[in-house]
Amino acid sequence: MMKSVIYMTAAALTVGTMLWTAPMAVYAGEINKAVLISETLEIEETTTVVEDTEETDPVVQAGETRTAQVKAPESRSEAIRVESTVESKMETTGETDDETADKEDSEAVAEEDEALEHTEAVASEFEATEAVSAANVRQNVVNYALQFLGGKYRDGGNDPHSGVDCSGFVRYVMQNGAGISMNRSSVSQATQGRSISSSEMQPGDLVFYGEGSRINHVGMYIGNGQIVHASTYKTGIKISKWNYRDPIKIISMFG
Repeated sequence: MMKSVIYMTAAALTVGTMLWTAPMAVYAGEINKAVLISETLEIEETTTVVEDTEETDPVVQAGETRTAQVKAPESRSEAIRVESTVESKMETTGETDDETADKEDSEAVAEEDEALEHTEAVASEFEATEAVSAANVRQNVVNYALQFLGGKYRDGGNDPHSGVDCSGFVRYVMQNGAGISMNRSSVSQATQGRSISSSEMQPGDLVFYGEGSRINHVGMYIGNGQIVHASTYKTGIKISKWNYRDPIKIISMFG
């Protein structure tokens, strides 16, 4: 009896095992089959995608466009940052250019003022030098004339060493003392040079005298209200007050 129970139990276990194993095998087969089908489908899809990608450029272009669209915001942001930086630099550069322009204008004005001051200084120095030179020329001609003080008077004479009249004396002194050519007669000499007033007289200027409006005598102003002239036979070449007679005309041969 006991053996029968054991056999029946063993048989039941065997049948159960077989029944359990069979469905599992079937199920495993189905799973393996599904896996194989899935792999096959994936391989086909991959091949199709590759083939489609190779054959259809628009897909690739679409992919590139999509990539570009994705990257565009970054590029646009960078462009905005660059543009903003450029604008900032332009504004800064603009301010710097304005400051530089103002500085250059100020420097240019300063240079012009300095050049003008230099020019004026040179002109003033030149004028002063000219004035000194003219004064020296005037004084030289006066000194030249004074060396003949006491010389003889001679009507129509042209050389103070041998005797001269008033116009001959003036003519000789101006020619040899200053290199200025003069006419021979006092009337003719009065038409030369520049007519001046008594307040403008300087050493070397010529003072003319006469009767009424008729000129008949000339002397040279030597400063200090005096003239040197060949006066008369009695006095010869001497110094007199510039207004010992009423002057008719005064001229300057020195400009």
